[in-house]
Amino acid sequence: MGISCGRGMRLARLGPQHAGAMFVIERQCFSLPWSETQCRAAFAQKAFAAFGLFLQEELIGYISVYHTPDEVEILNMAVLPQLRRCGCGRRLLRLVLRLAYKMGMHKLSLEVRVSNAPAIALYEECGFVRAGRRRQYYSDTGEDALIYICSLDM
Repeated sequence: MGISCGRGMRLARLGPQHAGAMFVIERQCFSLPWSETQCRAAFAQKAFAAFGLFLQEELIGYISVYHTPDEVEILNMAVLPQLRRCGCGRRLLRLVLRLAYKMGMHKLSLEVRVSNAPAIALYEECGFVRAGRRRQYYSDTGEDALIYICSLDM
């Protein structure tokens, strides 16, 4: 593909003004996408944060989280399909890992479809370990979700 995640790209914290762009990515990446209204409403929640990866001025990927004083739950991570496999997801995930560590948080968690082998490989590469399974978690297919945890306690 010839694209590397880094050249001409920047990371930034997202706000409600990015809800439309997040929704565009949601529709392309998920079978159960959040609506634009849901994306916008999430920013009103104190525990919600999202970070985006931009190529020039276009949002090409994002990661969203809920956080408590000592834990982060990764809600969604998505990169436009045509830009996958070039390190963009890794860059987003590592940003959240670094921020959580710097803020003194102890644990990150997430759920992932059992069939999402590329995401599972990325999570495991970044230090997440499988901690459980949620049976028939996804309402569109009845597919199970795997629960992954990353401990930041050193």
